[in-house]
Amino acid sequence: MTLDRMPHANQPVYTAGIELNGASAAMVLLHGRGATAEDILSLSAELEYPGLAFLAPQAEGYAWYPNRFLAPLAQNEPYLSSALALIDGIIKQIEAHGISTKRIFLAGFSQGACLASEYVIRHPRRYGGLLVFSGGYIGPLNERRQPQGQLGGMPAFLGCSDTDPHIPLQRVQETSALLQAMGAEVTEKIYPGLAHMLNEDEITRARSLIENSF
Repeated sequence: MTLDRMPHANQPVYTAGIELNGASAAMVLLHGRGATAEDILSLSAELEYPGLAFLAPQAEGYAWYPNRFLAPLAQNEPYLSSALALIDGIIKQIEAHGISTKRIFLAGFSQGACLASEYVIRHPRRYGGLLVFSGGYIGPLNERRQPQGQLGGMPAFLGCSDTDPHIPLQRVQETSALLQAMGAEVTEKIYPGLAHMLNEDEITRARSLIENSF
């Protein structure tokens, strides 16, 4: 993909927590549609852990891809591929500081949660953990997706409302099943009647996932 086809290529990456050159672990935080890196980076105050660095890239135009995450993949290009490439570059940057993927967490809300799921599924390795707040992998419903690669027992948490107007429960369940088939240890929590939002239980479960990974 050429540079003019990579809309997220030159976007800033914001940080919080420990400086990367002194960190023992890192978390990539991905914001939702219409939000900012600073918005999702505010989670660092609640997920803070000794030695943990937080990195949050900003999407071009405040969206990682233009259409719904359930649209045919081609309808979200080149934005989707550009966003995945940006995450891959951040992961490589973290690894260059001596932090293994077993100490790298990926987390996101809504569109960012979908992107985090998609990245892990397309780049299967044993990461420190995956936190999917109101999201699921990207692509149309009812198109069966075969597991490819292994996640080696990576812990994953997926939390969502059963009536979320943006995220069908079916996709959350499909994502849990696919991650499990790829070897992840998945915890799925469905919250009856919750709005499209993060709740305190999800934060508590996310903190536990981080703490249990050290």
